[in-house]
Amino acid sequence: MSEPAELNRLLLRRTHETLAADISLIASEFLAGFQAVRQIDRPAVTIFGSARVAPGSPTYEAARETARLFAEAGLAVVTGGGPGAMEAANRGAREGGGLSVGFNIRLPHEQDLNPYCDIAVTFKHFYARKVMFVKSAEGFVIFPGGFGTMDELFESLTLIQTGVIGTFPVVLFDEDYYAELLAWLRGEMLEDGLISPKDLDLLKTTDDPAEAVAWVRELIETRREEGTA
Repeated sequence: MSEPAELNRLLLRRTHETLAADISLIASEFLAGFQAVRQIDRPAVTIFGSARVAPGSPTYEAARETARLFAEAGLAVVTGGGPGAMEAANRGAREGGGLSVGFNIRLPHEQDLNPYCDIAVTFKHFYARKVMFVKSAEGFVIFPGGFGTMDELFESLTLIQTGVIGTFPVVLFDEDYYAELLAWLRGEMLEDGLISPKDLDLLKTTDDPAEAVAWVRELIETRREEGTA
């Protein structure tokens, strides 16, 4: 087992007693993350997607193009710093002449930092890293991905729904990929009254990089007006 995995496993044991050391390590990661966020000198968007996406694939190229357009529009691009869609977005930001940021995570099977990051921090704890994705960004664009990507999606929706981060654009890129998920949300959660119709308005789906960029930029203005940007 890798060191980060062992640290997390020990921390989550009810009987683990190294409280001071645990808190000190977590605090140091938050400090490093906050310091990195302070280096981002412009509005930013966080782009998520699978690490398993291959270079040259439609998803990779769409993430790359979307990030390039964000960079050309004056936004920094933040990712999880790894391969796949994350690499594509950091690469596109670099190609667009923008600022490219990677908040990487050390995993049991290792996730190397991609070579396209201008600012980078590698975390051992997922929760410290996840805070930076929100703290640094004015919106999310979420490409096809697995459990980790879905985790970020539903966390963002929870933070918006509960008013923690105010207006916050969330774009689901690839309408076909997300169609069944949205149908389930409407047919189960909404039908059973577990969410309200306006909750689904928090999401926008598209297959067009330019449309994703335009919608995020539009809602950034709303965030500025309400004081949450």
